[in-house]
Amino acid sequence: MIVHPELRRAAQHARRPLLAATLLQGAVTSTHLAQAVLLAVALADLARGDTDRLPLLLGAVLGVVAVRAGLDSVQRRTAGRAGATVRVAVRDELLTRLGRLGPAFLTTARAGAVRTTLVDGVEGVDAYVSRYLPQLLITLTVPPFLLAALAVIEPAALLGLVPALLLALLGPRAWDRLLAQRGKEHWDTYEQLGADYLEALQGMPALRAAGAVARTRERLERRSAALHRATVAKLRVSLVDTGLTDLAIQGGTAAAALLACWSAVTGSATATSTYLVLLLASECFRPVRDLAREWHAGYLGVSAADGLAALRTAEPAVPDTGKAEAHWPGPPELRFDHVDFTYDGAEASALREVTFTAEAGRTTAIVGPSGAGKSTLLALLLRHHDRQGGRITLGGREVTEFALDSLRQSIAVVSQETYLFHATIADNLRLARTNATDDEVIRAARTAGIHDEIAALPDGYATVLGERGATLSGGQRQRLALARALLADAPVLVLDEATSAVDERREADIVRELLAAAGGRTVLVVAHRLAAVQYADRIVVLDGGRVDAVGDHTALVRAGGVYAELLNAGHAHKKGLAA
Repeated sequence: MIVHPELRRAAQHARRPLLAATLLQGAVTSTHLAQAVLLAVALADLARGDTDRLPLLLGAVLGVVAVRAGLDSVQRRTAGRAGATVRVAVRDELLTRLGRLGPAFLTTARAGAVRTTLVDGVEGVDAYVSRYLPQLLITLTVPPFLLAALAVIEPAALLGLVPALLLALLGPRAWDRLLAQRGKEHWDTYEQLGADYLEALQGMPALRAAGAVARTRERLERRSAALHRATVAKLRVSLVDTGLTDLAIQGGTAAAALLACWSAVTGSATATSTYLVLLLASECFRPVRDLAREWHAGYLGVSAADGLAALRTAEPAVPDTGKAEAHWPGPPELRFDHVDFTYDGAEASALREVTFTAEAGRTTAIVGPSGAGKSTLLALLLRHHDRQGGRITLGGREVTEFALDSLRQSIAVVSQETYLFHATIADNLRLARTNATDDEVIRAARTAGIHDEIAALPDGYATVLGERGATLSGGQRQRLALARALLADAPVLVLDEATSAVDERREADIVRELLAAAGGRTVLVVAHRLAAVQYADRIVVLDGGRVDAVGDHTALVRAGGVYAELLNAGHAHKKGLAA
């Protein structure tokens, strides 16, 4: 009966509706007691052969039943509202936490496991909070009240009721630790199976291409079998718990009935008191039976409580201690000053003594071979990680001085892996700025080179995209992401391989138009293909985590070095494709 701290915390989100649901549940329980009293009086009258009051008593019983039906309906709706309030509040809290944890957390946590916690785990909390907790309070108050009443009516009945109630309520507690262990095993297995299925669905094209569908199916079958075993193990313990409760209820009711009948036979009890003991003994155990039922309904919430607590209390990779708002009168200057960074567990540094300046309102490109440290630079700028040496300043202030939300909202990022939602094209674009006008949306799409293709669709900007933009080509998805970033109108624009899926013959034109439209912004372009960076005002060449050279396209070509090697490699690749 001990309530997990995470579930108590969740209940705090809906204290008033939960209190109302509990009071209504108490009112429903009181109708059962009233019905028992009325039936006891009616049966006693029948036993004495007195039927004068029988129609009135039966009418009162029907009235009580009708009132109970109404109260039960209102109670269920109230509990449903309380559960919905808890669901929304807990999910909002967890999603906010995920936003603060950032991509660094999701690189180590499996998306499917997080999804299972957010969806199924929170649904279980709903059932536990809205159904089990009100019933728990009723169970802790009604049986003691009835025992006190029966002590006045027929004290001998307590000899059967009290031990049975104690066994029904306290006996299952001996299994709580084992049940909690089985529940955790069940939830962990369930969570992993959900993660595996989501991963398989998302990666189905790759699995087919690799001929690994059969192997994946076998792995999922093993996961399913493990979940079945964990479920059966949990049910075994739960059935012992339920069996012990049922044995106590049935035994206690029978013992109370025998004692009441013995009192009636010996003449020490009246007919009315005998029937009252028989009926109230059953009502004494009703809350216990209902509690067992609601426990099973909300058990998933108990199993998921540890996972919910772990997600809610997870610490982000960087502390959000900054207070400053990222606002400037014009585009800010970005400066990396002797920046060092090494990933946890890595032997070599990802960045070493990196120093360069991205001038305000100008375009700075970052190029280099794979593993040179380009993505790490962006991660440090966005504070998905914090540098371990040196300084990173934006507008003359350390990025750590800005509040995380403010910093990240001031930087619009278009990455190589574009995410589009199952919504209209216009809705996807307006994610960046919900109040953008139609003209502004179209202007951003024109600049990104996607407007004509959108206009050619039957529904234009009202076209609903498939999940992750699956109905579009890779180049179309990236150009939509470009338009969305332009619409955000952030003072800093970061293009991280943003045109890698665009036809190379169109890439230079799109980048040139994009940079022209990005006037008034500080632009950072990260690319492998040099056609995307040759129009930049300044190019920073990284190699092995260090700055190899800085200059414009012409100067770097003349100087040779890593940049010239990348350029020659690109030309050789084109010739190979042409051949």
